[in-house]
Amino acid sequence: MEETAYFLNLTVKSDKPVVLVGSMRPSTAVSADGPLNLYNAVAVAADPKAKGRGVLVVMNDQIHAAHSLTKTSTTAVQTFMSPLRGLMGVTAYGKNDWYNTPPWKHTSQSEFDISNVTKLPRVDIVFADADMSPDLINASVNAGAKGIVIAGVGNGNMNKVSVDAAAGAVKKGVVVVRSSRVATGMVDRNVEVNDDELGFVASDELNPQKSRILLSLALLNSNRQPAQIQELFKSY
Repeated sequence: MEETAYFLNLTVKSDKPVVLVGSMRPSTAVSADGPLNLYNAVAVAADPKAKGRGVLVVMNDQIHAAHSLTKTSTTAVQTFMSPLRGLMGVTAYGKNDWYNTPPWKHTSQSEFDISNVTKLPRVDIVFADADMSPDLINASVNAGAKGIVIAGVGNGNMNKVSVDAAAGAVKKGVVVVRSSRVATGMVDRNVEVNDDELGFVASDELNPQKSRILLSLALLNSNRQPAQIQELFKSY
């Protein structure tokens, strides 16, 4: 859901509220959460104050922005969180209380146009771990990936052989984005990896799965350079 919400946040060309909703428990479960989630989602979509806030996700009485939310539990009803930026608001039995407005570009402000797009450029995610092998980075390049997102350790880091493989991918025209497998925090440029020298892009606040969505859309324009793509990660 977080990937779908973020994709729509970048591609829907309207200020009208778009609200995604789901449930963690089936309708046959004790205390099923679906009916109230749906009720609240409709109330959020119908609220004039929801206009212009981008795509929203309503679950468990909370209103999340597409940019910020992430799923944090495999089964808990309170699975979606917005750990860095906080909630857009809360909703209780159809009554909404708004806290924030997203500061990033979205929906009607977005420059991404998929009206004539039938397939997005291939972008792979490579998960970093201790003593990781560069083989998966090389395999993505050989398989035709136009972009690679590294779900790095800590601040988007990886070991030297993988840094070298990623730098080699950049030299072949593949855009490499450093994100993190860590649940919260930012990946900044040139903090522990020399992004300017190696040609990498830092994901800023976006986790690997959302970084993949943004990079796929960015690569629809094959003329974009890494520096231009970096600005997109700061803006969206």
